[in-house]
Amino acid sequence: ALGGALAMSSTAIVTKLISDRSELETEHGRNIIGILLFQDLAVVFLLILIPSLGSNPSDLFLALTTASIKITVALILIFFIGQTLMSRWFSVVAKLRSQELFMLNLLLVVLGMSALTEHFGLSLALGAFLAGMLIAETPYRHQVEEDVKPFRDVLLGLFFITIGMLLDFQVIYEQWLLVLLLLIGPLIFKFGLIALLSRAFGSSPGVSIRTGLCLAQAGEFGFVLLNQIDGLNLIDPELSQAVLAAMLLSMFGAPFLIQYSDRIAMRFSSNEWLLQSLALTRVAAKTVRTENHVVICGFGRSGQSLARMLDQEKIPYIALDMDPDRVKEAAAAGDNVVYGDASRENYLVAAGLSRAKAVVITYADTPATLKVLHQVEHLRPGMTVLVRTKDDADLAKLQAAGATEVVPELIEGSLMMASHVLLMMGVPMRKVVRRITSAREARYSLLRGYFRGVEDDPDSKESWRLHSVTLLPESASIGKTLEELHLENEGVSVQAVRRKVGNADYIKLELAPNLRLQANDILV
Repeated sequence: ALGGALAMSSTAIVTKLISDRSELETEHGRNIIGILLFQDLAVVFLLILIPSLGSNPSDLFLALTTASIKITVALILIFFIGQTLMSRWFSVVAKLRSQELFMLNLLLVVLGMSALTEHFGLSLALGAFLAGMLIAETPYRHQVEEDVKPFRDVLLGLFFITIGMLLDFQVIYEQWLLVLLLLIGPLIFKFGLIALLSRAFGSSPGVSIRTGLCLAQAGEFGFVLLNQIDGLNLIDPELSQAVLAAMLLSMFGAPFLIQYSDRIAMRFSSNEWLLQSLALTRVAAKTVRTENHVVICGFGRSGQSLARMLDQEKIPYIALDMDPDRVKEAAAAGDNVVYGDASRENYLVAAGLSRAKAVVITYADTPATLKVLHQVEHLRPGMTVLVRTKDDADLAKLQAAGATEVVPELIEGSLMMASHVLLMMGVPMRKVVRRITSAREARYSLLRGYFRGVEDDPDSKESWRLHSVTLLPESASIGKTLEELHLENEGVSVQAVRRKVGNADYIKLELAPNLRLQANDILV
């Protein structure tokens, strides 16, 4: 039972850290995700089996048989009956088109499953976990994920707070040697076992070491299992406290292990340097005779579309991508793409950054984009860098990091739609092109800011929002000019001023620094 608790690794911590490092699609990233998913599934069996271990030795066979039956029933519930019933039930609730009812139904399903598993002698945690697995198989899983997102970090924080409240520092102080042994022992054992298994399944030594280092720490489900073990009095309370402390310390050390996993892999794997050198050589071989080319960072849809355009114009390019399957297929099709991490200095150097004419970053992830920008700015200051982003929320941040041009997909899509509509309405092509060009030349400032709706994400990072403000007769701004208000110092930009003249409707005034405001003016 205790071994099962210590065997778990932290899905929340590891996935977050390797995602920030853009390593989810790497070989060791895929190994890590696969093992974490298997561990999460193993929790179902452990939550059912552990109560059986608390039985008398004479009744152990009967208890294990009962547990096996329960596991079988749970699997049937998940894979055969539960998916169909849950999908139909959520479909009925969704047809009512009530957000509040959908959330209450979600809570009902989780609490109901927890109560059901407890009624049959299983744990509440197992019920909640099974409910999550069933919901994940419905067509509404993405909606559920969006609804739960605002509460996720809060609930995860409360979980760790309760774990911390269980910790007795007096016991840790008295048994620090035991805590140290329980910390170092499982770390080394898990690292060695996972690295050996990864190597046995064909991974290189460097990949195996990285996989083991990333999964050596304890995990959240380990605390759940340890709590269940405590409830059944399977281990001594003082030992439980020592295990709890060791698990927490290992999780605290996880970010450092992952951060330095590359250096450790290089240090302990004799051929990792050779593999890295071969990878860099493959990149350099593609660009050794190339100059004035374009370095494309990321070969997803945007990168591939750009590459085809460059090919048609006979403009040389080299693309770096971290997805080995995509690189293999694209390279076989004749695209000039190689496997490499563009956020690392040596890969950019090998890609011929010093001879390149431009760099294009097509990542959807802003943190990953910023890493590449910092490396490019460090290696070749003033380099022309074009960045693709979802919207203009991080426009200023990307430009400050060295981006020459930032292309927000949502705004560019709006410009394309507007140009088509204007042409359909009979506006001359020359005028349409002029309007679109002026919007781009103004760095989208003419289009910046949108009125927020009820369905907009309240946690959006979009900093520019439009608001219509009516100046009341008692407002202190009446009689002052826009220049005198110094609104720019407060991060406010006036896009328009509307004024009612006599009995006529509101008219839009021409913006000027000396425009003097009057009562009942509407500022946008």
